Amino acid sequence: MDPIIETKNLTHIYSAGTPFEHTALSGVDFCAYPGEYLGIIGHTGSGKSTLIQHLNALLKPTGGQVLFQDTDIWSDPKITRRTRFQVGLVFQYPEYQLFEETVYKDISFGPKNMGLDEKEIDRRVRSAAYFVGLRDDQLEKSPFELSGGQKRRVAIAGVIAMEPKVLVLDEPTAGLDPEGVESILSNIREYHDHHNATVILVSHSMEEVARSVDRLVAVNDGTISFQGPPREVFRHGEELEQMGLGVPQLTRVFHRLRAMGVDIDSSVYTLEQAKAAILEKLRGGAV
Repeated sequence: MDPIIETKNLTHIYSAGTPFEHTALSGVDFCAYPGEYLGIIGHTGSGKSTLIQHLNALLKPTGGQVLFQDTDIWSDPKITRRTRFQVGLVFQYPEYQLFEETVYKDISFGPKNMGLDEKEIDRRVRSAAYFVGLRDDQLEKSPFELSGGQKRRVAIAGVIAMEPKVLVLDEPTAGLDPEGVESILSNIREYHDHHNATVILVSHSMEEVARSVDRLVAVNDGTISFQGPPREVFRHGEELEQMGLGVPQLTRVFHRLRAMGVDIDSSVYTLEQAKAAILEKLRGGAV
């Protein structure tokens, strides 16, 4: 299967040629596939936010290419503009970008800019509102009358109303309570499953990405350090700790068991995997 979006030898240098020059990305080869649920992890300043801002042409590469469906997104201004609708980006704390008089108008802002007719705009607004858990009666309210979590939902709905083929979310659960985290992640998963869209989730929370994504990409110092299924990436617990990331708490427990001499699979990261690993060990002999 060919990637839906990829970078080739991507480099980005901020303030090039000045005393403040900083290389944020260096020769990054990254890809995401159609229908994939991908996680990107990395400490603050690792380059992950710079990477995702290249995916929908918010930043232009200093070197290398960004390809969407095998086409360089900077090869033509029309392609660049179209990419910004096809690759939707939800920033961290997106509720601070709300500005319209009503929730409906805020969600419809993107579809209107796409030049869609009123009927299609209405369909998309209501569909997006449904996927993020907003009721019809909330659509005519001011977004500023809503709670913080509801505002977050409005902002996310405004991006998915454009029905992007790739949805990129930068720390979408930041600052939410546990119930809000579970609700937002559930909404995102439902959108992914219903539209078979490619979803890229950026997060600091190892537990969050571990239970959500199919594949993980770990970014460190402007390069990709590890990538693969979560179970494979979390085998590198010590290296992830050195990168300032760590591993899920369950994985940490099993790494500790191995360090104590217990021959047990240390790559688990869910309760189901932990149960299976313990039962397997018990069947093979006492722990």
